[in-house]
Amino acid sequence: MAELSFFAGTMDCGKSTLALQMDHNHRARGQVGIIFTRLDRSGEAVLSSRLGLETPAVEVAQDRDLWDTVVAQLTAGGRVDYLICDEAQFYTPEQVEQLARIVDELDIEVFAFGITSDFRTELFPGSRRLIELADRTQVLQVSALCWCGRRATHNARVVDGVMVVEGEQVVVGDTADPTHESEVEYEVLCRRHHMRRMNSRAAQAAALSADVLPFDLDACPVPPPA
Repeated sequence: MAELSFFAGTMDCGKSTLALQMDHNHRARGQVGIIFTRLDRSGEAVLSSRLGLETPAVEVAQDRDLWDTVVAQLTAGGRVDYLICDEAQFYTPEQVEQLARIVDELDIEVFAFGITSDFRTELFPGSRRLIELADRTQVLQVSALCWCGRRATHNARVVDGVMVVEGEQVVVGDTADPTHESEVEYEVLCRRHHMRRMNSRAAQAAALSADVLPFDLDACPVPPPA
């Protein structure tokens, strides 16, 4: 029986690498699949990993109906044994429901990969719906690390070197804001340093300050609400 599986984790924990490996394993057994992705770091219609591997993919625009895409390939005489769905946190809840329908009515395996929560520690709508509907949710075992060496559990948005906790939910990293020409990056942090808004650049600056003792980096206060 086919299942809807959700592989979740922070950035840098190997989600896209696992997606590429899973696609390779299935193709090596003679199966045929479709790879979906949305807003990949390497551009449109490509699934890439931070290790430098990549493969063409179908871009999931907000108006794409995944059910119709799969059915169209089947009715044209094509074959679909499985789906690889990367960056699934960016899918709409309706698209996640379409994936569940593909599993239930077409008996096609669906493997979804994504980040659960955003830089504000709030669940992405697509991830929330996957958690609600998936037959199984698996947290990846490859641990990303915070700058302090602890296991990273949260994603942080850094604008011009400063961690922010407000703004639009979806902003692709390593880009410039067309209005303010700001450098937007993402970093993984442990909960302690995410709550204290202490990203690696801020920690480095504090460590160089004569007013900050080494243990103060670990005990930095939680910023007051904005």
